[in-house]
Amino acid sequence: MININDINQISTLLNGKKIIKYELISNSFNINCVKICLSNNQILIAKYYSEKNNTFNAITSERQNLKYLAEKNIKCFPKIIFSNEDYLITEYIENNNNKPKKTNLDFLKAVINIHSLSSNSYGFRFDTQIGGVKHQNKYEKNWAEFYSNTRLIYFFDLANKNNLLNKSTRTKIDKVIKQIKNLLPNNPKPTLMHGDLWEGNILFKDYKFVSFIDPGSFYGHNEMEIAYLRWFKPVFIDDNFLLKYKEYIPIDKNYFNYEPVYQLYYALCNVVLWDKSYVIEVNNLLNKIKI
Repeated sequence: MININDINQISTLLNGKKIIKYELISNSFNINCVKICLSNNQILIAKYYSEKNNTFNAITSERQNLKYLAEKNIKCFPKIIFSNEDYLITEYIENNNNKPKKTNLDFLKAVINIHSLSSNSYGFRFDTQIGGVKHQNKYEKNWAEFYSNTRLIYFFDLANKNNLLNKSTRTKIDKVIKQIKNLLPNNPKPTLMHGDLWEGNILFKDYKFVSFIDPGSFYGHNEMEIAYLRWFKPVFIDDNFLLKYKEYIPIDKNYFNYEPVYQLYYALCNVVLWDKSYVIEVNNLLNKIKI
């Protein structure tokens, strides 16, 4: 539901510009995403909490994230029009459901543009989010420890707290966590990532890439993001995606051995954020991990 008081407040924040039309695009994790049209025909996106979250403000996190990406001259994200602690207003990127059925160069280069930035440590200068849930990004020098502590264990604990996994599944995940240093590459180069690069956060118009949305960035192993892109097999990720990606950034020869270790984290995210049906995928991935 859209409260007219929020629409009036957004109009005030836009220096009194008249909003002639508005539409709720989504309400996920208590965050309204509203498409608004102004009297001058400008179209914008406004995000705000439908119910206040007193523990972590994903609106503030996304604002900081978009500003950081803009500072790094990464132009494949919406521009901020206005932002404060309660509202994030960005440009609207025209898009539709016409997605390419193969890996197009425009999309590939947008991914490469992000993955080409690197750091000396894993993590980020502030906490970011995935699905409205906070990701702790305290800088670390050891990749396996960063991945295990701030990503895999974090969502494993949330799943356990909500009693979403059976004993057999928990035991298998415990084994993965204990073996994590043997399963992942030894400290790959810390690379900037989108952080939540799934199909819903990639916009196309008439078969051409136009923008990414909803970043939850941090510096980590770029192949973690590649594993996420490949996991659900979207139509625009074809069988040659890895070969095309490797023309710009190398892929480790053992990538396929640990791809399911990275995908396991995203499966746990979906168990926690969406529903228990993803436990089936958790178990499928555990069966692929060689321990």
